[in-house]
Amino acid sequence: MDNDLQKYAQIPLKQISNRVWRTYSGGALIDKWKKDTPEVDNSFPEEWIMSTVTARGKNRPDDEGLTKVHTADGLVTLKSLIDTDKELFLGKKVADKFGSTGVLIKMLDSQERLTIQVHPDKTYAKDILNSSFGKTESWYVLNTREIDGEKSVVYMGFKKGVTRKEWEEHFTNQDIEGMLNSLHKIEVKPGDAFMIYGGVPHAIGSGCFLMEVQEPTDYTMRVEKITPAGLEISPELIHQGVGEKTMLDCFHYDDYTLKEAMDKWKIKPKTHDSSEGHTLNTIFNKTHTDCFGLSELYLDGEHTITSNGSFYVVVVYSGEGTMICNGEEYMYAQGDEIFISAAIENITFKSTVSSKLLLCYPPS
Repeated sequence: MDNDLQKYAQIPLKQISNRVWRTYSGGALIDKWKKDTPEVDNSFPEEWIMSTVTARGKNRPDDEGLTKVHTADGLVTLKSLIDTDKELFLGKKVADKFGSTGVLIKMLDSQERLTIQVHPDKTYAKDILNSSFGKTESWYVLNTREIDGEKSVVYMGFKKGVTRKEWEEHFTNQDIEGMLNSLHKIEVKPGDAFMIYGGVPHAIGSGCFLMEVQEPTDYTMRVEKITPAGLEISPELIHQGVGEKTMLDCFHYDDYTLKEAMDKWKIKPKTHDSSEGHTLNTIFNKTHTDCFGLSELYLDGEHTITSNGSFYVVVVYSGEGTMICNGEEYMYAQGDEIFISAAIENITFKSTVSSKLLLCYPPS
């Protein structure tokens, strides 16, 4: 293989499909988005996008979760490309501060409710897991479907009056209804956006297709020992090896009214700029977190994106068209996931079919 892989920093890089095994079922809406047939629910309900981290799972392949891209030199991981010159691909600020992309992006489609869980904040991640990243994440709802007559919902945050003692008793007794009833239950629709900070208990209900932008780890603490579909979860996937008592320390035991929870965690997208041919909305930005950013570009014409000195990722939710980059023209279409390196100063997107592009950014 040609060792001069830095040349790929000058072109938009499309990843190949990167489905990842999880403890819950789903994925049919990912197939629909990708225009793959048949549209099926199975144990690969997530598509990991531009990932340089591996998934955590018992007896799974060592490289599961790592993004691969087609190049003239063959199939290579995005991580191997970035490692040839981190500053070139990531940008100096991200390379110096993080030494990696600093972000993980997923498309997630749930046929069943996910287990009730929590992710570490940065302090817990550093002190207990020896990780410089926690797992603050965000949800941007793209589509929903009713399953067995159930509307799409999410659960998040402790209700007013819930205590740690009560939560630990529910966990010890595996009182799933008690745990669910301790959390706020929120019906969701396409366009809804939520921040899920490290330490906040949560669960995604059935029938939710969403983009999840998060810190780049796979640390998940689960309080259900059997999934809603009856799959027994190994101790490692429950407490990540730290033990049940220390796992329960991961939760923030703040309690909220529903209004307080919605005010704190539900985000309203705002228009950043627009013209006759485009509208650019910001969804998650520095006012919500410094861990990542997400915007959406509605395109019915053309729009040029200028580099801010760091890489970003374009996920084509719908539409098709062309990209003009360094004098060359490339096609894009629904389902594409495209890494734009920091070396690319600007790129012009021209739609031939009205498009919705999701723009994902690294930590600030």
